[in-house]
Amino acid sequence: MDKVAYFISDAHLGIEPPGCLPNREERLVELLRSWKGNASHVVIVGDLFEFWFEYRDYISKNHLALIRALADLVESGVSVHLFRGNHDFALGNFFEKSVGVNVHDSAVLEIQGKRIYVAHGDGVIKSDWKYRLYRKILDCSVNRWLFGMFHPDWGMALARFVGRNSRKAGENKVIPLDEYLEWGNGILREKACDICIHGHHHLAGIWKQENGIVASPGEWIKKFTVLRLENGELSLMNIDC
Repeated sequence: MDKVAYFISDAHLGIEPPGCLPNREERLVELLRSWKGNASHVVIVGDLFEFWFEYRDYISKNHLALIRALADLVESGVSVHLFRGNHDFALGNFFEKSVGVNVHDSAVLEIQGKRIYVAHGDGVIKSDWKYRLYRKILDCSVNRWLFGMFHPDWGMALARFVGRNSRKAGENKVIPLDEYLEWGNGILREKACDICIHGHHHLAGIWKQENGIVASPGEWIKKFTVLRLENGELSLMNIDC
């Protein structure tokens, strides 16, 4: 019997937004450690961090326990995958070179006989055109270099300020779930996949579509939810740890 594969998304570690559950990062570390020995894959579907930027000689000390837990999983033989989200898209080569984690923008994973397309899901709906433009500006190599000139403490403070204000602006935004499902159904057909897993909108669910299954792990902020793939069957778990 195959070991279990787990998918988690949108932890936004590094901040404590209003209404969030306590000790989120510590509880996620405990969960990761509990998967050692019984998981084949651990897939983090974007926005693990509220913000991540790899300075040449700087890694945030606030996430060392989490990084160690990921490294322990890799060393135990678990295939760990980390996808870039809209908050932590500036992931460099630290996790791949120093931790052994596979880092992607999007990818097709073959697990338990299933072809699974995974991406964070940001920028895929029509109303995200402003974000797509914003992302191109931030991804510009010159702008990345300029940001790297900031002292890390200043850079982190600036990023948290921007993230906090963007979160307030989006609090009352209606999530166009139908657009996400339409996109996912198209991906299933285009990539010849059985399952499309994405995050970004923080809604946990498994939706049967014409071309397969579209699913989202949900979030690790106000609810702790995880997708579990066992014997080729996908299920949604509410975590109480």
